[in-house]
Amino acid sequence: MSTAAPRSLADQLRGWPDERLAALLLARPDLATPAPHDSSQLAARVVVRSSVLRALDGLDLLELTVLQALVQQTDPHDLPAAAGSVDAALDRLDLLALVWGTPSRPVSVVTDLLAVPPGPDAARVPDLLAGLDPQARAILDHLVTTLADGRWGGRPGPTADLVAAGLLARRDERHVVVPWTVRLGWYAAAEHPLDAPPALATSDRGAALVDRAAAGAAFEAVRRTELLLDRWGTHAPPALKGGGLGVRELKATTGLLHVESDVAALVVETAAAAGLLAQGMTDDLDGAWLPTEAYDAWLVGDAAHRWLRLARAWLDSPRLVSLVGARVADKPVNALSPDLERSWLRDLRHDVLAELATLPPGEVLAPVTGVPSLVERLRWRRPRRPASRWQQVAPLLAQAALLGLTGLDGPPDHARRLLAGDEQGEVVDALAALLPTPVDQVLLQADLTAVAPGPLEHDVARRLAMVADVESRGGATVYRFAGSSVRRAFDAGWSAAEVHDFVGSVSRTPVPQSLTYLVDDVSRRFGTLRAGRAESFLRSDDETALTELLHAPGAATLRLRRLAPTVLVSDVALGTLLPRLRELGLAPVVEAADGTVQVARPDVFRARAPRRGSPPAVRTAARTGAVVAAVRSGDRTTRTRTGRTLSASTPADVIALLREAVETRGELVIGYVGNDGTVAERVVTPVRVEGGQLTAYDERSDADRTFAVHRITAVTRQPG
Repeated sequence: MSTAAPRSLADQLRGWPDERLAALLLARPDLATPAPHDSSQLAARVVVRSSVLRALDGLDLLELTVLQALVQQTDPHDLPAAAGSVDAALDRLDLLALVWGTPSRPVSVVTDLLAVPPGPDAARVPDLLAGLDPQARAILDHLVTTLADGRWGGRPGPTADLVAAGLLARRDERHVVVPWTVRLGWYAAAEHPLDAPPALATSDRGAALVDRAAAGAAFEAVRRTELLLDRWGTHAPPALKGGGLGVRELKATTGLLHVESDVAALVVETAAAAGLLAQGMTDDLDGAWLPTEAYDAWLVGDAAHRWLRLARAWLDSPRLVSLVGARVADKPVNALSPDLERSWLRDLRHDVLAELATLPPGEVLAPVTGVPSLVERLRWRRPRRPASRWQQVAPLLAQAALLGLTGLDGPPDHARRLLAGDEQGEVVDALAALLPTPVDQVLLQADLTAVAPGPLEHDVARRLAMVADVESRGGATVYRFAGSSVRRAFDAGWSAAEVHDFVGSVSRTPVPQSLTYLVDDVSRRFGTLRAGRAESFLRSDDETALTELLHAPGAATLRLRRLAPTVLVSDVALGTLLPRLRELGLAPVVEAADGTVQVARPDVFRARAPRRGSPPAVRTAARTGAVVAAVRSGDRTTRTRTGRTLSASTPADVIALLREAVETRGELVIGYVGNDGTVAERVVTPVRVEGGQLTAYDERSDADRTFAVHRITAVTRQPG
C-alpha cells in the first residue's frame, strides 16, 4: 500500500485494507445500506450530515473534544489528557472517517457542526473565570458540561455579563455558545482529565450473593412468562383495533401474576419481543393475543435456555416499556401498542449494562448515589445525546433486575458473559449452576395441600395444576386440592382412577385419607346430571336429584321444566346454564349428540410465530463482507480513470464527485440547466452539498452561488 498522503477521502478509503474498511462499516452501519458502488460513493455517504450526526452521537467526551480541537486548529495533545489517550481518540476518529489525510483534518460537515468562536486570549481566561459570581458561573458550568448552546434574548443579567466578558459568544440573535479558549480554560481549571470518566459510586456485596439474587429473578421471570402464556392459550385477551392490550386485560394480568402493573407489562412485552406472543384468531375473536408455535418449543427447554431467549429479546427490543400506563395526549398508553417503538432504546440498554459490567466482582451500585453516578458516567460516554434519555436509566435498571440481568444493582456472572458475547453454552451453564434442580415429587398434607420443595418438572407441574390450585409461590410452591380443582380434572377427561394414580405417583408421603375421600366424593357426584341443548336439557337416572333441583333455592333463574321423570329442559343457553348449576354445588357434564360425555376442557389456541431474524449486530456483521467486496469491485472498474478526466452524469456519481470536491476544495466544471431550459457549463469550487443544494464559488459571477443538484446534468474534474 502506498504511503503517500491521500489526495481525497475517497483515495484514503481506497487505500485502506479490507479489515479496516469492514470496521468502518460495522461502526457506521448506515453507510452500507444500500451497498455503495465504489469508494467514491462510500466517501460521499461518509460526509452526509445525518450520518455524521449519528457518528458524533457515539463519541465520548475525549473523542469529541479532540475532534473539536482539530476543527479549531489546535493541537489535540495540548488538551488535559494523556498522550496515549489522545492518540487512541485520533485513531478512532480516523476509523470512523470523521477525519482524513496527513496530518488529520476533519471532514467539512464536522467543521460546520462543531466550529465555535475562538474566544478571548487564553492567558486571560483563568482570571475571567475566577471573577464570576456564583449565578454566572453556574450558567457557564452548565453550558460547558452539556455541550449545549444557551438561549439569551439580550436582556440584562448573568448571561449578559458573560457575553460582555467574552466568556460567551453570540451564535445568532437568540443563542450563545461557549468559545473555544473558554472551554479549554474551564477544563484546565476543573483539574479533571478529559480521559478519566466519572467514577461510579459503589458499595461492597459478595459476588456469590449478587449471582444468586439475579438467578432467582431470572427463574421468576421464566415462571411468570410461562404462567401468562399458558393462561392466554385458553383464555386469550382481545387485541385492540389499533394494536395493543387493553387496560382491563393488563389489570387482569396483574392479578394472574400477583405483581404490579409495570411488572406485568414487562412480562407481556418481553414475551412478545421473544416471539412467544403474537396476534392471532380464536373461535370468538378475530384479533387476540395468543402464544405462538414457538412457545411450545420454548417450553421444552430448561429454565436457563428459556431465560436466555427472554434476556436477548429484552436487550435488543426498541420498545419503551416504562411508558405503559402513562397518559400521552390525555390517553393511556397500552402494552403491546405500536407507539412504544424508540430506535435509540436498544443502544441505551446495552450502554447501561456495559457500564455496570465494568464493576469488579463483589461491587454493586451504591443504594442512593449509584444511579446518579451511572448517569454522569453515561453523559461522559455519550455527551451529545439528549438529556431526556438519561431519565430512562433508572427504569431500565429496574427492568434488568426483574429479568435477572442484574442482582442487587450489580452484574452477575451470567450477565457478564452474555454482554461479552460468550458462547451460548457458557452463559447457560453459568446460570444453570445457580438455579434449583427441578423435582418430580411433592409432599401431601392432611389439610388437602401439597408442597413442592422446589421447582417442579414441567410435565408434573402442568398435570398437578390440573387437579389442584396454586395457593402460594416462593421457594416452595403450595397447592391446594378442592372440589372445584378436582372437578376441573374430570372436565378435562380424567377418571377417578387416573387422579388417584397421579396423586400417588408424585407424592413422597402417603396420600391422606381426606384427599382420597375428596376425589371419590367428587367422582360420585360428577356426571350425575347430563346437560344438552333444547335450548338445553338436563338428564339424570336419579329422579330425586332432579326433583330437588327443581325446588332448590336459586333454581328459578334456570327456567327448568320437567319433560319426563328423568329429563328437565330449559330455555337458558347451555353456556349460561352450566356455570349456574355449578354455583348451586352440582357437577354436570356435557352430553354429546350420541349420548357420550363431551370433554369440557377449553381449546388451546396458538398464533403464528412472527419471523425472527438475527439480532441487529449479527445481521450487520454478515452483510459487511459482501459490501466490502462490492466496493472493491467498483474500485477495480474505475481504476482505469486514474490520470484522466473524471466525469459523472448519473445522480449518484454526480453527488459523489461533488462531495469529494468539497473535501479537496477541487475545481469542477458542471453542466447546469438554467431557468430557460438551456444547459450552460460553469466552473465552480464546491463549498457545501446539503439539502439538495450545492453551494459553490462560481468563477463567472465571482461569488458564492447556490445550485439545485437536480439541475446539474454532468460534472467533470480535470486531473492535477
